[in-house]
Amino acid sequence: MWSVLSLIAAVCVATVMVAPTPAGAVEVVTPPAFPTSTQMITVSSATVTDTTATLTAWERDEAGTWTAVIGPTEAYLGAEGIGIPRDNVWRTPMGVFALDQAFGNQPNPGTEMPYFQADDQDWWDALPGSPTYNTHVRAPQSPGGDSEHILSTGDIYDYVVNIAHNPQRVQGYASGIFLHVTNYEPTWGCVAIDRDIMRQIVQWLDPARQPVINIGLA
Repeated sequence: MWSVLSLIAAVCVATVMVAPTPAGAVEVVTPPAFPTSTQMITVSSATVTDTTATLTAWERDEAGTWTAVIGPTEAYLGAEGIGIPRDNVWRTPMGVFALDQAFGNQPNPGTEMPYFQADDQDWWDALPGSPTYNTHVRAPQSPGGDSEHILSTGDIYDYVVNIAHNPQRVQGYASGIFLHVTNYEPTWGCVAIDRDIMRQIVQWLDPARQPVINIGLA
């Protein structure tokens, strides 16, 4: 279970991940600290190989006290658990990351987050080497590679929030890691939850409160 002290540590201290050593290993990006964040989502897994976790949304008041406001609820993780993400490895990133963009196949449910409703020209670029790798792209056709056509992904993308695990867009460090609606199966590396709770979270998020997500072990 997350304690108040662990929440404070999570937003004030950067999470350091150890890079793999074999030749050709991707660079590991250390997430920044978020000392002024007052909205946090915690995703707590029992082990690094588990494909389910517990998700809770928290708010911090002016006195510095954290209070749970949504959840706890079950969340689905990558089929390879949590850890260091890589392209074409179904692993959920471990660390503390900003939540910077909301979107979905449904209209804006009333969030203050930047939000777009996907249409036929919305893609998430997953092509290594592309100048727009790991970004939202508007185009009549795919940017290439494993880029996702958001509208075609279906119900699980009714409501989505980008997990900014790789804002530097380091090639090979994975792209398109989202918080989205679950189909009750392990994901390709995203965090997925019940549709109604996902919609509630999108409505709750406020960029002025610098929301973050903390993915780690219980």
